Amino acid sequence: MSEDDFSHEVRPHDSPLVRHAFLAAGFVFLGVGILGVFVPVLPATPFVLLAAACFARASARFYNWVLNHRVFGPTVREWRRHRSIPYRVKLGAIALMALSLGASIVFFVKPGWLQAALAAFGILLATWMYHLPSRDRP
Repeated sequence: MSEDDFSHEVRPHDSPLVRHAFLAAGFVFLGVGILGVFVPVLPATPFVLLAAACFARASARFYNWVLNHRVFGPTVREWRRHRSIPYRVKLGAIALMALSLGASIVFFVKPGWLQAALAAFGILLATWMYHLPSRDRP
C-alpha cells in the first residue's frame, strides 16, 4: 500500500500550548480506541475519529499515520470524505454493544430501574448509530 499524504487537511493551532494539548488528547483518544478493539463494551471507531480530529489540529505526521493505518485508516477516511461509516463497521459496533450491555444487564446490574435505564440507553444509542449514513449499505 502506498501512503497518501493528507498534510493539506491539517490546520495546526497557532498556540504551541494548544497544539500540545491536542496532541496529548489525540494520543489519549487513540489509546482508548485501540483498547476498544479488544474490549467489547468500548467502541473503537468514535475514539479513533476523535484522535484524528485532534491530530488534524496538532500534527501532520500523526494525522497521516492514522489515515494511512491498515486497520483505522479506511474508516477515518470514509468519515472525513463522506461523513459516513461502513455498514459492516456500524452493524458490528451495534452487535458488540448489544452483547456487552445485555451481559451487564443480566449478570452485573441488579436494580430493575437501572437495568431498564441501561436497556433504554442501549436502544437509543443503537438507533442513533444505525441512522448514521453508510454509503455501502445493501
